[in-house]
Amino acid sequence: MNKASRSHDEAMIEMLKGDPEFANAYLAVALDEADQPGGQQALLAALRHVAEAQGMSAVAERAGIPRESLYRALGPKGNPTVKTLLAILSASGLHLSVTRQVAA
Repeated sequence: MNKASRSHDEAMIEMLKGDPEFANAYLAVALDEADQPGGQQALLAALRHVAEAQGMSAVAERAGIPRESLYRALGPKGNPTVKTLLAILSASGLHLSVTRQVAA
């Protein structure tokens, strides 16, 4: 990778920094696709991008969890509890909502 190029993660984090509405849409799509193959890992990656855009230390502090625990929870092998997930969302200024699935 040359100096002029950025990784996908870096580009996503940069886009999320200045656009809270994009963060909402990005996470909504990731949540909608969480039941697809690889979807849970993609959702964790999306949450991590949002947390990195806001500052991992700041999100961890607002969530009341150690920064290292936040990194582990949102890492490739992460499996956060519902309590941790809700704390991360709240600390990021977001909340989980549920809608009825349209029958196919």
